[in-house]
Amino acid sequence: MKPRLYLETTIPSYLTAWPSRDLVIAGHQQVTRDWWQARKNVFDIFISTFVLDEAGAGDPEAASLRLKIIEQLSVLSITDEVETLAKRLLDSQIIPAKAALDASHIAISAVHRLDFLMTWNCTHLANAQIKRKVDRVCQDAGYLCPTICTPEELMGA
Repeated sequence: MKPRLYLETTIPSYLTAWPSRDLVIAGHQQVTRDWWQARKNVFDIFISTFVLDEAGAGDPEAASLRLKIIEQLSVLSITDEVETLAKRLLDSQIIPAKAALDASHIAISAVHRLDFLMTWNCTHLANAQIKRKVDRVCQDAGYLCPTICTPEELMGA
């Protein structure tokens, strides 16, 4: 059985964006493209309507490219449990209210028992300083938090 991975919106964004002039972002874009070509088939990949909504926003041409790259991925359902866990993450103030969607990404991947949540959002998601706190909220609610990581961390051995 393949590991199950939740693809947060920054991944299709980095995959389809024009190369950035910012060297760090350009590096992340390249790592994301490398992972997509070499490693995506190692995982069962899932998204949510949260990802579809975010990917479909903004410039219509860019949105079309993002949506095309994720159109064949399985979409997880948003259940009452997802909403409850997202609220708990926000109530804990680990994830600020302005980043409510980030709490929803964590919640949907935890409730659906995915192994990984892949993202380039290192402010509220792939952030070592909040990981233990997020893990604790998920555990207290009866869920295991997925490993939240970047594509670089899932390049394999």
